[in-house]
Order: sequence, then C-alpha cells, then structure tokens
Amino acid sequence: MRFTKMQGLGNDFLLIHGPVPEGAAPLSATLCDRHFGIGADGVIFVSPSRVADGSMRIFNADGSEARMCGNGIRCVGKYLYEQGLVPKDRMMVDTLSGVKTLTLRVEDNRVKSVSVDMGRAVLEQAKVPLFEDMGPGMLISVGNPHLVILSPSVDNLPLSLWGPRIESDPRFPGGVNVEFVQVLSPEQLRMRVWERGCGVTLACGTGACASAFAAVQAGLCPAGQPIKIVLDGGSLRVTVSAEGDLSMEGPAVTVFEGEVDL
Repeated sequence: MRFTKMQGLGNDFLLIHGPVPEGAAPLSATLCDRHFGIGADGVIFVSPSRVADGSMRIFNADGSEARMCGNGIRCVGKYLYEQGLVPKDRMMVDTLSGVKTLTLRVEDNRVKSVSVDMGRAVLEQAKVPLFEDMGPGMLISVGNPHLVILSPSVDNLPLSLWGPRIESDPRFPGGVNVEFVQVLSPEQLRMRVWERGCGVTLACGTGACASAFAAVQAGLCPAGQPIKIVLDGGSLRVTVSAEGDLSMEGPAVTVFEGEVDL
C-alpha cells in the first residue's frame, strides 16, 4: 500500500489514494502507531466523488472515524493538486460533513497554503458546566463536536489530565474535542487542544474554527475580520461571518512518500 505522509501545523496524516478498505479502523490504528507503525494522528483515504472533485474519509489514531478535519482537508487539497488528480486551484471535496470548497495558493506548481470554506458553526449549548476549578465550556458543532473553554492562560494547562476526562464525560455520548482558549487580543487567540480519538495534538483546524466562533459569540473578537489562532504547531487564520460562516486558511506540507506491507 502506497501512502503520502503530510502535515498541517504538526497535525500529521497518512494519505492513501483509493476506497476505504474493509477493516479500515484497525488498519488505521496500526499505521498510526508511532512505535510499531508509520506514525500519524490519522489516516485519510482519498477517493473519487460523484458530487465533488474528490472525497475524503478520515480515521483517527485510535481507529475511530471523524466526520471532518480542518488540517486534514488542507492536506487533501494539496495532495489532489500535486498528484495531478485535480489540476485546478479551486476545488470541491466531499466529506461526511458535506462538500467543502477549497482555494489553493500555488507557486511554481506547489501548493503553499489552502483556504477552506468550513460551513456554518452551530452553537449547541452556550454554557456547559464542568468542574469546580474550571469555568463553563461552550459546545459548538462545526461538522464535529467541540467544547471550547475560555481560560486566562493555557500554556501550562495539564491537557493530558483534563482532556480525557472531558472527552469521556457521559454528557458527550460520542466524545468531544476539547479546546482551551486564551484571548490575547481581539485579533489573536492562543489555543491548545485535546482531540477525541487522538489525544494532545499540535493543531486542530476545526477546533481553531470553533474557538474563533466562540470568541465572536462571547463578544471578545469581531465578526468579519481574520482572527489569528496560535496553536502549538503554528498559526491559522479564521474568519467568522456575522451569520457564523467559517473560513480557515493555513499551510499543508508533504513530509515523505512510501510503501507499507500489510
């Protein structure tokens, strides 16, 4: 099986061209293992689509399937373009959260960054009470569920302690992604993330979108203007419209290509 390893802000994936195989969940968990496999946060199967230029299905490092991945879809756009599968700088990609529109910034036939229309965020619950020493979270759907927790400081938070406790809370039957967000200014947020099915990751595109939306909802950042989201792996730019429509821009990088014997 041939694969291409790619990353967006350190959130890394194995992209495989072809339909989702039987046993995709255990296969993905094996391939993502950083000691006994190739190592990644997830596996993305890239296939043709009847309704778009291409389609993606993503499986997390634990084998669970996600509906959408912001960093992953940017990698898919770069992959489709540079592999010659979709040779245009504006394309449509079908996901389990619907068809997304991608705009690629291309220089010398290489994709430098990708902007994605992420659709409209939905505020599921404005205040979710959590624990005594933690403020409430804001439950937001951007195609997948996120619990955004505003905090005065996030750099020293014990993500490995709070993340799994919140993800497995019975109030979130399918699990939830958890973002801790610090407002640095009306134009800049600092975010750290615990991704369901992966654990602590360096970046999360949908989480950055949810965080920006939460900050706009709370009146801490303006709608209609780019917000810089500073993650452990780098920065993304997210714009939230007055209606809650999301646009995300950031890099996608090819690390290497290879083959694995199954």
